[in-house]
Amino acid sequence: MSVRAAEDLASGDHACAVPVSDEQLWELTARFLSGGLRRNEKVVYFDDGTSERVLDRLTEDRMPVAATLRSGQLQVVPADVTRGAFRSPVADVRALLHSYVDGSVAQGWSGFRMTGQMSYGADAPAGIPMTAYDAALDDVVRERRLAALCLYDHGHYTQEQIERMRVAHREELTAPAAYDDGLLRITQTGVTAVRLAGEADHSNRPVIHKLITDTLDRALRSADAPTDIELNLASLRFIDVAGAVALVHAAEEFPSSHRLVLGDVRPGVQRVLDRCGAPFATQLLVREARRPPARLPEPADGPHGPRERRLAGAPLEGAGNGSRPEQDAPDDTDETDASDAVDEDPRRERATEGAAG
Repeated sequence: MSVRAAEDLASGDHACAVPVSDEQLWELTARFLSGGLRRNEKVVYFDDGTSERVLDRLTEDRMPVAATLRSGQLQVVPADVTRGAFRSPVADVRALLHSYVDGSVAQGWSGFRMTGQMSYGADAPAGIPMTAYDAALDDVVRERRLAALCLYDHGHYTQEQIERMRVAHREELTAPAAYDDGLLRITQTGVTAVRLAGEADHSNRPVIHKLITDTLDRALRSADAPTDIELNLASLRFIDVAGAVALVHAAEEFPSSHRLVLGDVRPGVQRVLDRCGAPFATQLLVREARRPPARLPEPADGPHGPRERRLAGAPLEGAGNGSRPEQDAPDDTDETDASDAVDEDPRRERATEGAAG
């Protein structure tokens, strides 16, 4: 099996990925979907309770989520349709995929790509092994030249199921990280630029401090390196008080020739930084995050609606179990007040305020 990066996947490719953490799961998914959006492809995500996190990450990556949902370029297939597919004969699923791909071509998109959370099929609810559905998908990939990414994360699949599906794929994607402890994921995005995703607390604070000092040291030793040490915090959902204080203190130790730049900072994280002295650190620059994604629109009947409804069948008992609660988000037509929306868990914020006091 060959191993490639997510951004290299193109039409005619069918690969799997086995994320080691939730943050890597969202990173791989967003890279794959955004690659299709940039190529003017039709992009479809088969949901089963995870679409909100995927849309969050796409927005954090500065993709036009609301606009692509409205145009139909980005489509989220409802969970009951995703699950219904695994209660249907393989031939029906193959026909459904054909209709999706052919419909996208008829609508003028340059290609088609799909991924999603499909762990419901791992236990073969219709007595059909997941490998049979995957083989049908592989046939459609070859026939219609679409791109497909199958995700098998440890939170939804057993190790035995993961290994079985790995064997069924020719390629596996990877997204290397500088650090990933399951809580915080750090990826290098440039010579003096990194991205932090997840949560920063006492367990990974020393890693962040070392990251900053090592990056600054490299910048000081290179005449061509940028003078800004950039930490993209778009996907950092929580930071404790001690972590915020550590960032402020790290910036205060910078020479006057260099700055620590915190980019795309979420409102809740910024409030903690402000309370810990960030506005008074001369070598620290904090840039606010862009607005969060809009809610998913209600699914409308489209060219594939009737077949989707047939495959969905009757609702499954407990189908909502494990789904992420719907987040409060501003209407996508309101651009002015959206920056006030906070994604952080309110329990986290109250705990932070208590610690700060």
